Amino acid sequence: MTKFENIISSKSTKFLAFAVVGAVSFIGPYIYEQEERRKSLQAKKTEQPEISVEMLPTSTPDFGAIGDVNEKKDYFFSYLRPSIQIENNRITKERRHLLKWADSGIESLSAEELSYAKRLGKLYSLPLSTEGLDNTWLSEMLNRVNVLPEALVLSQAANESAWGTSRFAKQANNFFGQWCYSKGCGLVPLQRNEGSTHEVAKFSSSQESVHRYFMNINRNLAYKELRGIRSDLSDAGQELLTHNTATELTNGLLKYSERGSAYVEDLQAMIRHNQKYWAQ
Repeated sequence: MTKFENIISSKSTKFLAFAVVGAVSFIGPYIYEQEERRKSLQAKKTEQPEISVEMLPTSTPDFGAIGDVNEKKDYFFSYLRPSIQIENNRITKERRHLLKWADSGIESLSAEELSYAKRLGKLYSLPLSTEGLDNTWLSEMLNRVNVLPEALVLSQAANESAWGTSRFAKQANNFFGQWCYSKGCGLVPLQRNEGSTHEVAKFSSSQESVHRYFMNINRNLAYKELRGIRSDLSDAGQELLTHNTATELTNGLLKYSERGSAYVEDLQAMIRHNQKYWAQ
């Protein structure tokens, strides 16, 4: 049995993502201390083994071969949970840097920290201005660099990939319907509209698909509303990794699908109907 199989077979480790509470709307020591206290308390509740990319499976399972619906759901969710944990752990570490800078003051940043800020800004499509790091940039970065609840991520993956049975999931490791726009970058949709040039992106692994999804949600202008909802929930003291938060965040996904509100309603129904699978 592989390390991954050992992990997903244990009911005691459900791959809860680290809970980091709060997008900070006011930059200051008091808010930072509040964030750190909540983060410390939540960390004690969600201690879990660190998952690395090397521990993930290298091929996509044949989900279509699993006849029992509940078994298929459980296996599908268990397959993607480690990747979600990896992304939320990464984001948690990035966010700690931002919170540290908010507390210590941007004037005291070292050359190494400024270099890291530049890399982080580029990653989140918010490059530093020629004048350098300022509070406006830092506030917006705190709005972007934050965790996503597994109930949201898994429900979208299930919806977009037909529980891992779609052509794009099986042939391109694409579980979220992400598009790309250069010829040969992915798979051509069989029912692509005449004149369209987009393809469905092809990824080297399911982990890359999850990573690209996280970055899409956290930096794309289309999902600014979702990030605003997340910030408001955080400011109100709400946990960000619960299925209730996931339901709230779906309201910021109207632009994810041409189906708009019908798509959001489908996601909300999936989250509601699969509550027994979500980490509490």
